[in-house]
Amino acid sequence: MRRTFILGGAITPFIGKRHPDFVWEKHPDFGKRENPTLEDTITSAVLGALEATSCPADLVEKAWIGNFVGELFCGQGHLGAAVVGAHEGLRYKPVMRVEAACASGGLAVASAHESIQAGTDIALAVGAEVQTTASARTGGDYLARASHYRRQRAIDDFTFPALFARRVKALREKGLLTDEDLGRVSVKAYANANRNPLAHMRAVKMDLETAGSVNPKNAAFLSNAELQPYMKMSDCSQVSDGGAAALIVSEAGLRKLGRSPSDAIEITSLALCTGDLYRDGDPTRLETSATATARAYAAAGLKPADIDVAEVHDCFTVTELLMMEAAGFCDVGQSAAMVREGRTSLTGDKPINTGGGLVGFGHPVGASGVKQVLEIWRQMKGHCGDYQLAKRPSVGLTVNMGGDDKTVVAATFRNL
Repeated sequence: MRRTFILGGAITPFIGKRHPDFVWEKHPDFGKRENPTLEDTITSAVLGALEATSCPADLVEKAWIGNFVGELFCGQGHLGAAVVGAHEGLRYKPVMRVEAACASGGLAVASAHESIQAGTDIALAVGAEVQTTASARTGGDYLARASHYRRQRAIDDFTFPALFARRVKALREKGLLTDEDLGRVSVKAYANANRNPLAHMRAVKMDLETAGSVNPKNAAFLSNAELQPYMKMSDCSQVSDGGAAALIVSEAGLRKLGRSPSDAIEITSLALCTGDLYRDGDPTRLETSATATARAYAAAGLKPADIDVAEVHDCFTVTELLMMEAAGFCDVGQSAAMVREGRTSLTGDKPINTGGGLVGFGHPVGASGVKQVLEIWRQMKGHCGDYQLAKRPSVGLTVNMGGDDKTVVAATFRNL
């Protein structure tokens, strides 16, 4: 195995409704200016990563971009060529798009990592999504393509919230979860996002009185009568626009750029697992995620207790709780207690989603997996500002999930 390093990169602001810079019909600049396009977002992320790492574009040997549904939200596919369009120095480089629903960004990182193993020295992993171009209901239909559309689309107008409401229902019926437990996850996510200038929800406050129950400020919005009580607005990740790009290099790549391992973090393992689109398992477990994290731990010689900071997929608050159990941070049914005890907060012993996660930071689908990796780099190198952990982490974990636990990229990292 060749050593593989994250040298840094760039995350654009994640924006959407309720973000002060997002232009929509209630914004004072509505009709005067427009939000960044998908093309703008890709260019901003790519140029930001090259600048942040002092990497000349012509030294990038290969690149990948994760994107889920550019054709539907923006009418644009063929996004490898859009990455090349960000800088003249990338012209004629091998660049391709990869897709695995919400794990598309993680798949871009995995592809770059494998390329380093195969002999590449400097690679770029990009992720981007713009999904505020459609109404919530239309967007819900587009995003339902991450499910088995033929079998699951009809569960509700909002397919994915309904699928995860089904998980909440199963946990509630086993006595393993309450609305207040889910509310605490949301409150933590928003509190972290309030410290993060790049976060979609940086200007929005959330309290337990609101998040811990269904109330006029926090609707249960599903139309499926059976599942409607089990999903609230505060439980959902954000419909966001944004991008991220990370420079992934070998030891020779570091030397070419005049950089040392101390400028980087090392990818100590990466596992990609894919489940069966046509069959679902135990709704109280994330079995594909558990398999991926177990393989990542084994490859790196790590245990869950070794992890100092984690970025786990929290498309819904229940997902973060189930991810904690899948990652082995606690026994089954004990994740809510960890949150209740403050152990996953910025001052806890197992800080999770320090910048707000998908619920607070936002979830531009194709970008989230790349953003997770850069958040670990930022924490390890002390670049997180007001949400920087008091002690620099030495060992980190990312878990990026596509669909309802169908594609998972799990990776471990070491600070150098």
